[in-house]
Amino acid sequence: MGVADIDWSAPWLADWRAVGEPIAQCVAAGVSQHQALTEASLAPVGFVPQADLPEGQAYEDFIYAKGQVPTREGLHDFFNALCWMHFPLAKKRLNQLQAAEIARAGVGQVRGPVRDAATVFDENALLMQAPDAVWEALTAHRWQEALVDRRAQWAHVRLWTFGHAALEKLVQPYKSITVHLWRVPPAVDDAGLDAWLAQDLSTDKLATKPFSPLPVLGVPGWWAPNGAPDYYDDLEVFRPRRARARAEKPYVIQEIGPSD
Repeated sequence: MGVADIDWSAPWLADWRAVGEPIAQCVAAGVSQHQALTEASLAPVGFVPQADLPEGQAYEDFIYAKGQVPTREGLHDFFNALCWMHFPLAKKRLNQLQAAEIARAGVGQVRGPVRDAATVFDENALLMQAPDAVWEALTAHRWQEALVDRRAQWAHVRLWTFGHAALEKLVQPYKSITVHLWRVPPAVDDAGLDAWLAQDLSTDKLATKPFSPLPVLGVPGWWAPNGAPDYYDDLEVFRPRRARARAEKPYVIQEIGPSD
C-alpha cells in the first residue's frame, strides 16, 4: 500500500484532503516523498531522507536540533508530514517535550511516562468536541448508549484526526482499529485548535495518560457497516470497561489494539 491507495473521500480525511491529495499525486508520479513534502512549503520543518539521520542519534532529538524530519517512503511518514502541516504548533510542542525528556533521561529501553504518552498521542490521537452525555458514555465504554442510543447527538460532535499511525491503518479499514480520544473544550474552534492544543499538551497532563480508546470505525457515518443493528455487539472490539491494576501499563506503543 502507498499514497496512491489513499481514498481521499474518506470522512476521516475531510480536513486533510485539500493539502494532502496534491502532494500524494506528486509522490505517485515519481517525486521522492521528502522532496514533494518539502516543496509544498506548508510545515515549519523540512523533510529529508531517512539516511540523513546519523546512526545513534534519536529521531526526535534530530528534528529538534535540525528542524528537519527524517522521512521514509510510505504511508506512515507521509501522514506524519501532513500532520506537521495541519498542526504545526502542536507537533512542535510534542517534539520539544520528547527532546527535553531525551536530554533529561537519555534514550533507554523503556520510555518514561511523558515520552510514552506523547508517542501515543502523536501516533494515535483523535481530537473530539462532544456533548457531555456522549463523552461520558464513550469514556465509560457504554458503546450502545454512546453510538446507537445517542446517535442523533453526533450531529453536534466535531472530530479532528491527528495520529498518523491510525491514519495509515485506515487506508485499509478494519473494524478493530482503535484511536485514543483527547477532548477539546466547546469554545475552541478550527482556527484556534492548533494553538489551544499546543498549550494543552503539558507534561503533567500527558503523564496521567488522559486518553479514552475508541474503535474508530464505530463513529456514526464514518463506515457503512456500523449502520447495522448488531455492529456494536462484537465484544472483541467494543469491550466493556474493566478496572486496571495500578502496575499495569495501559498502552502499548508498538501496536495499539482494541479498547479494553
